[in-house]
Amino acid sequence: MIQLIECPRDAMQGIPDFIDTAIKAAYINQLLEVGFHTLDFGSFVSPKAIPQMRDTAEVLDMLDLHKSKSKLLAIVANVRGAEDALQFPEIDFLGFPLSVSETFQQRNTNASIADALKTVEAIQNLCEAKGKKQVVYLSMGFGNPYGDPYSPELIAEFVEKLAQLQMETISLSDTIGVATPGLITQLFEVQTQAFPQIRFGAHLHSRPESIGEKVLAALQGGCRRFDGALNGFGGCPMAKDELVGNMATEVMIETLESQGFELNLNKSELAESLKLARFVFNS
Repeated sequence: MIQLIECPRDAMQGIPDFIDTAIKAAYINQLLEVGFHTLDFGSFVSPKAIPQMRDTAEVLDMLDLHKSKSKLLAIVANVRGAEDALQFPEIDFLGFPLSVSETFQQRNTNASIADALKTVEAIQNLCEAKGKKQVVYLSMGFGNPYGDPYSPELIAEFVEKLAQLQMETISLSDTIGVATPGLITQLFEVQTQAFPQIRFGAHLHSRPESIGEKVLAALQGGCRRFDGALNGFGGCPMAKDELVGNMATEVMIETLESQGFELNLNKSELAESLKLARFVFNS
């Protein structure tokens, strides 16, 4: 069964002009009608670091969750953020960005990998106490531009450490859009076979013309969880390429359905969401 994760948070967070809280909430409420497995809807991080997400709690208060089957995921970068997020019973998942690149971990969370692993363990304990789940994103999971060590074996070492913490979901993340189909298939194939108790997700960034082949490569490797953003909005600012954005959800849907997967989405609500996305992101 495919889990499709829509990521309005990732689409919005890098936009310099503040998006009105009511507009954010209206957009997420529309996405809640589509039938996605999860919405990565906001984050509890320093407003100095990500000013666009400073109103996540206010947005959450404006969401209509009564009829939606979609779950909510919020990104956190430290224990304090996790404690803030866990005050809200509506949130099902906490996402933590753990990088295999020491340079990027410092840039992203102002911490070393060793300290970040301690944070992951602390958040896991908090989640277990509150009946929530943690999703760890292995960022720079397909290579990095800093010259830091990288290899498939390194990914396996990180997954082993997370498996020891009883992590149930790990998302392999291509922060800068460098993953090739061959590497995508290899990484997912090795990890899904070695750790069948863990659900591995794909949080990939891509140029538009490569989205379909990356989805197919992940499928071939055994991945059944995919992150995306409508119209491919967002992505990592450090990519320095405006075409390397999030995987466009509508393209992923088309690709997955072409392979015979039934996604159980409300297509009319999806069409409305695409229209609203163009308004929200001024495209």
